[in-house]
Amino acid sequence: MTMKRVFTLLLLILGFTLTGYAQDDAPVEVETSVKKISDTEYDLIFNVFIDDDWHLYSQYNPQDASLPMTIKPSEGETGFTVVGKAKESETTTEFSEIWGVEEIFFVEEATIVQRIKVDDPNLRQVSLNIDAQVCKEFCLPYDDDFTFPLDGGEVVKTVATVGKEDIALTNSLKLNLKNSELLEADISKKEQEEKGNLLNIFLLGFAGGLIAFLTPCVFPLIPLTVSFFTKQSDKKSKGITNSIIYGLFIAAIYVALSLPFHFMDNLDPEILNTISTNMWLNIFFFIVLVFFAGSFFGFYTITLPSSWSNKADNASGIGGILGIFFMAITLAIVSFSCTGPILGSLLAGSLTSDGGPMQLTAGMGGFGVALALPFAFFALFPNLLKALPKSGFWLKAITVMLGFIELALAFKFLSNADLVGQWNVLKREIFIGIWILITVLAALFLFGVIKFPGGAKVKRVSGLRIVLGLAVLGFAVYLGPGVLQKPTWNQNLLSGFAPPQFYSVYKADSDNCPLALDCFKNFDEGMAYAKEVNKPVLLDFTGWACVNCRKMEENVWSDPNIYSTLKKDYVLISLYVDDNENTLPPEEQFDFVKPSGKIKKIRTYGEKWSTLQTVNFKNASQPFYVLMTSDLEVLNKPQQYTDKLSYHSWLKDGLKNFKK
Repeated sequence: MTMKRVFTLLLLILGFTLTGYAQDDAPVEVETSVKKISDTEYDLIFNVFIDDDWHLYSQYNPQDASLPMTIKPSEGETGFTVVGKAKESETTTEFSEIWGVEEIFFVEEATIVQRIKVDDPNLRQVSLNIDAQVCKEFCLPYDDDFTFPLDGGEVVKTVATVGKEDIALTNSLKLNLKNSELLEADISKKEQEEKGNLLNIFLLGFAGGLIAFLTPCVFPLIPLTVSFFTKQSDKKSKGITNSIIYGLFIAAIYVALSLPFHFMDNLDPEILNTISTNMWLNIFFFIVLVFFAGSFFGFYTITLPSSWSNKADNASGIGGILGIFFMAITLAIVSFSCTGPILGSLLAGSLTSDGGPMQLTAGMGGFGVALALPFAFFALFPNLLKALPKSGFWLKAITVMLGFIELALAFKFLSNADLVGQWNVLKREIFIGIWILITVLAALFLFGVIKFPGGAKVKRVSGLRIVLGLAVLGFAVYLGPGVLQKPTWNQNLLSGFAPPQFYSVYKADSDNCPLALDCFKNFDEGMAYAKEVNKPVLLDFTGWACVNCRKMEENVWSDPNIYSTLKKDYVLISLYVDDNENTLPPEEQFDFVKPSGKIKKIRTYGEKWSTLQTVNFKNASQPFYVLMTSDLEVLNKPQQYTDKLSYHSWLKDGLKNFKK
């Protein structure tokens, strides 16, 4: 099955599921004007400026291709009608290999003129909505409303306008913090933490690359590689140089796959956080990983178009550095059946965590280096090929076990969607029960009880398989108490993977504060209570789909000393930045006015709390903790993911400053 369309759909979903994406940061700017044609007709003019290398699709783009632009009255607008489709300036036409049709789009700039007919003579202004798609390496939605005054025949430029209520609510979201100098990040400490995290991710990616190397569609390629370099190198020194270059090219190809996400992060610092907390994207990743698991089980094979590998293979015969480069590309394409699912998991895991694009690059770099080392090594020392084990059933066994791992990870993403959407379906005990089932099936496979397509019948189970099967079965036993109302031991290994402990079939849906602590989920209510009881506030910016938030709650907050301090000495305010399923009351919805004068629509609690965090604390990651008084005095430097000792010391330091 070709993955060309799968990758295309993934890029589209990355754009269209960014429900919190800041429209004013899009690679498109629009200036508007209005021209009176008669007493009842007006031309509403959009002058569109498109960033370099981006393109905006026309109204006339084919329906079975990228989404065409639509222009219509904004929601609730009456008293006028649009007259036909808008007139467009010059467009560009180009054949799309993905969709198989000629696509029509704008580059650099466009002028779009929509004529309207006014039915209500008392109408003083009208609003039109543009819904479009703008693409580069990936696609983003462009959906915005524009207001046009109808008070004269001159060409008048208009800008977004907001009412007094919007200004008031905008100002209420900007906190007048005291001791704000404490919010300045400790750069050296932050850089050290980031380097440590990136090293861990690199090592995880490296482990993934080694596992990918031991799969049926990678391992047998070693002799072919050695043969290539043996024939191409007439001198030993040249062979060594070519082998090193070959390895570097392999690693560089996988690192290059992460580069578009750096652009996305620069475009909007909140964009990856928006991706990670998007319900529909998490569902998409669940489906993709289940699909990948089916491939590992042998039900079907995922391949890139054969024309790609043929062209790359032919190009590798050019010779020289360019030939080596295409040889590396050939390896990446041919081995995709096994590396693709692992890379897909790495991509999904990075996008749905707090590490950002650097984490993805570190993981891809580790994967590429691990995959490159064996090929480069055996190209350097071809005689060592004799020491390699022959391909056999053990390769199939590794692939099937990867399928079980993919399947288990898939339910993590479904759990994220369930938490963000507040479906109350995949509770903690149900999630753990599914993992137990998957683990038991994996053990039965190792014991030879069940088999999958493409695998030979196991006549005799080796001692190694029995040992591994018992280890996997032991993990199922470890998971077992997790389905009970009162687990018999603390399952720290599940922290961040399983739903939080309060998301349980044994608890009411309303009882959803971590570790049964008392907490507020509304900033103003929590601050008012803190003032009433004269206690400091622990402001907890968290998320339903935040892995590190769960780890902090279950591994750090659960410490008896920390738990006692939180319960007795602080007022806990937990603000879920991904709570975009619960809309604000109509009177609390508003258009947030940025310092630049641009607008961000605040319609949900998640949008409100994420904006509160970024505006006041210049930070968009979670968990993010702030200690402060009810009078908005910051007590010490904010804290993020850390260990028990540091967190307890931080809480005590905040209490000491509060008492002063």
